[in-house]
Amino acid sequence: MLEKHIRQQIIDLIHQQVVPAVGCTEPMAVALCTSRAAEILAKRPEKIELQLSANILKNAMGVGIPGTGMIGLPIAVALGALIGKSEYQLEVIKDLTPEALEEGKKYIAEDRIDISLKDGITEKLYIEVTCRSGEDTATAIIAGSHTRFIYEEQNGQVMFDAREKTSSERTKKAIDLNLRMVYDFATTTPVDEIRFILSTRDYNLRAAEESLKGNYGHCLGKTMDRPLSHGIFGNTIYSRIISKTASACDARMGGAMIPVMSNSGSGNQGICATNPVAIYAKENENTEEELIRGLTMSHLTAIYIKQSLGTLSALCGCVVASIGSSCGIVYLMGGSYEQITHAVKNMIANLSGMICDGAKPSCALKISSGVSTAMLSALLAMEGKHVTAAEGIVDEDVDRSIRNLTSIGKDAMCATDSMILDIMTHKGSC
Repeated sequence: MLEKHIRQQIIDLIHQQVVPAVGCTEPMAVALCTSRAAEILAKRPEKIELQLSANILKNAMGVGIPGTGMIGLPIAVALGALIGKSEYQLEVIKDLTPEALEEGKKYIAEDRIDISLKDGITEKLYIEVTCRSGEDTATAIIAGSHTRFIYEEQNGQVMFDAREKTSSERTKKAIDLNLRMVYDFATTTPVDEIRFILSTRDYNLRAAEESLKGNYGHCLGKTMDRPLSHGIFGNTIYSRIISKTASACDARMGGAMIPVMSNSGSGNQGICATNPVAIYAKENENTEEELIRGLTMSHLTAIYIKQSLGTLSALCGCVVASIGSSCGIVYLMGGSYEQITHAVKNMIANLSGMICDGAKPSCALKISSGVSTAMLSALLAMEGKHVTAAEGIVDEDVDRSIRNLTSIGKDAMCATDSMILDIMTHKGSC
């Protein structure tokens, strides 16, 4: 068992990275930053100016905003200014009412919002919002993570400034994890210390159930539950895992006012790290303790991989979360640490090139691909089969294999990221 102070550091890390969120985290982070700037202004903004990093813009362009029936940033910005409360963090617009929505639509129609790319920054997660009313101005900046404010200013007077030290703070990890440490923590920590992870099941399976009450996104989860799909895939553990995971993503990307438990700044990652493990445990009749440990394995594996990948990248986050869920499922199957490393290698060999082209309803398709591969990788690992160091980017050492994946996603795919954004912002032009 890990020493108590090490366990506490890891528990603190999980609490930081696994949090509730309503809607896609990128537009909600923009709404959060807007709400804070409006609070500093202390009056209704007449004009709102936003400068965003390319990755924030990419992930916020095509996603549904909860409770609005609308997509994209303008309505998130308007509602953040009008009814948002920064104390709610990523649930910033949870007080939305039909009256507030109509006011937000009117605010957009009055052309009060200006959104542009921020030039000259390397930070992938950067949000700068300035609210103006008459001669008064207020600015708030979020960078590095979805809720980390690094700068606040009112009428030219700096209230808070952490811009200089924020770079070193972001590169400093709470604790230097490796896969063995993840495994030891998940399997040996006293269960009462990690029982809180069950809240991920409660949130994310509830989102899957709520999604069935509407027609969200591309209705992939509902489609998997229909007779034709049962005729193709069967009414199996596999099909139910895909259905319950996709359903929650359908709702989240389709704009349902349903909170989910996120992982590393992404609700989809939280869903993907949770629902496959929770559904498998239920179908396999695992004990509650085994479920707690499986969920911990899944979520902490995803957090570990994201430490070196970064919050936002050109690599689809479902790849990372699916690796976590595959590890959790191997554990629930009775697998050993060695078999978990085999599952990781199988996942890296399969999904390493999946791009992130923004948050949107079709993310449910990518999540389904990741979950399907997670199950296949787990089954192969339990049979003693795994991709070897002679093949592709997989290394004999599992942690180096993970670094190979994250290096590609963080560094080598930067040009891919730029091309994706260029395509997304110029569709339909000659």
